[in-house]
Amino acid sequence: MAETLLLMGPLFASTQEALEQQHDVHRYWEADEPKALLESITDRCTGVVTDGGRGVSADVLDKLPKVGVVSVFGVGVDAVDLDYCQSRSIRVGNTPDVLSDDVADLAVALALASCRRVVQADGYVRDGHWEAKGAFPLAVRMSGKRAGIFGMGSIGKALASRLAGFNMSIAYCNRSPRADSPHRFVADLTQLASEVDFLFVTAAATAGTIGAVGRDVLVALGQDGYLINVARGTLVDEHALLDALTHNTIAGAGLDVFEKEPSVPEGFFSLHNVALQPHQASGTHETRQAMGQLVLDNLAAYYDGRELLTRVV
Repeated sequence: MAETLLLMGPLFASTQEALEQQHDVHRYWEADEPKALLESITDRCTGVVTDGGRGVSADVLDKLPKVGVVSVFGVGVDAVDLDYCQSRSIRVGNTPDVLSDDVADLAVALALASCRRVVQADGYVRDGHWEAKGAFPLAVRMSGKRAGIFGMGSIGKALASRLAGFNMSIAYCNRSPRADSPHRFVADLTQLASEVDFLFVTAAATAGTIGAVGRDVLVALGQDGYLINVARGTLVDEHALLDALTHNTIAGAGLDVFEKEPSVPEGFFSLHNVALQPHQASGTHETRQAMGQLVLDNLAAYYDGRELLTRVV
């Protein structure tokens, strides 16, 4: 039976098409008067579909008393008011694991782009400098260096397996040691940063991780260190990072995420020691298809009276 759903923003095309074929979907982001839209479906809307960036607020959910499920297209649920959902017994599902490999792949790509200066070397060729000025300046090796991973969840584990292929020593900082990880646990993030050449940020955004990578961590990482962030922009103090890159407190950075996306501080644009991406670590056809299917499967499970496949609360 078709259910009335609120869709907070556009999704991967095939997922949105399937969603709208199966259910009575109302597009929140297109509403001229969002309040009027919510009032028009308040007595029949039973579910919300959103992505990790948009989430859904308590204010919206409060106007939809029959909602019992929020299905999130993405692994991050920091933009969903989980406390409110829990208070109303609203089930929340996300799409973990299916995107871990792609995110880990891009983390490695950003690390290589940073230390091997891939973007700058590309421009050197395109601008004719290779022929006019000779060889491109030497870069920094990644193989054999020390890697630190902040957040040893499914993405962190996938990343660790890839870094091992580069013969890197691997340590990690997590809320607690992982019994299933063979790598060295370091409880303090600043200490971890002081002991590695590459610090990878793969942690979830929580009250304990937001802003965790601040000035002290960057100073500890040092002038030969690289910061790679494929988690959430809010985990890094952007002002401190800009200052660290500008004054060579660290060697470089690779960033797929930012604090106020899609707005990116213009200070990054003139820097040659940072590689920038538009939050697309999971942006492959294969992964987005798998994420979309999991969104649909979580909804189907809820409406069939079964447990969500990937329940958060």
